[in-house]
Amino acid sequence: MNGSILYVERLTVDFDGFKALSELNFIMDEGELRVVIGPNGAGKTTLLDVISGKVQPTSGRVVFGRETDLSGLSEHEIARIGVGRKFQTPTGYGGLSVRENLELSLRRDKGVFATFVARLSPSQRDEIDRALATIGLAGKADQRAGALSHGEKQWLELGMLMVQDPALCLIDEPVAGMTAEETDRTADLLTALAERRSVLVIEHDMAFVRRLAAKVTVLHEGSVLCEGSLDEVQRDPRVVEVYLGREREERIRAAH
Repeated sequence: MNGSILYVERLTVDFDGFKALSELNFIMDEGELRVVIGPNGAGKTTLLDVISGKVQPTSGRVVFGRETDLSGLSEHEIARIGVGRKFQTPTGYGGLSVRENLELSLRRDKGVFATFVARLSPSQRDEIDRALATIGLAGKADQRAGALSHGEKQWLELGMLMVQDPALCLIDEPVAGMTAEETDRTADLLTALAERRSVLVIEHDMAFVRRLAAKVTVLHEGSVLCEGSLDEVQRDPRVVEVYLGREREERIRAAH
């Protein structure tokens, strides 16, 4: 476990007889950008749910950093110790400005009213300005977040993660519904995000995964099937069978 930011041991999640995760073992290093792929139902989002405290495991454990067992901790407690999460669907405050959303994330331990009454320190203002520049929304800082395009809303959420400054970022399908240009921009943002922290990404878009040039973990039926570079896992006969088998099943269902 030396140097690991995340150590998952024999993790099982059983939903009334359906094992979303089954004896899963997974290790991620500090400062690493990792991508998890797999067919629908492989357990990818459930893994993020357990790490973030949204779902409690049936058995097994998740260790964050050197010795913090996340079992039994709430989502809020896990967020406070340095695990941040971005969901597939944007969850920002559409009625507030882009800058105000970042301010709320920076002061996530305060209420909304307390955040806007208190003044930001010069270093906090600089931090928000840096985040705005990084996500490419400095020119829209005072615009209502709800008026942003789909891609811009996703970038705002990445900026909100940046100012929270978690040690580990969990990101679920960040480029779903994006244009090719937005997808490229998002890859750049995730690479920048990973310069100062560990980033775990769930994704289906293989072109985007290749753009990230990160180690890939393939999940299947709630367990790790294989790991390696994207080229390595795509050549693995087990991965080919899993994906082709799932495609055949979907074609058969569609025909009926």
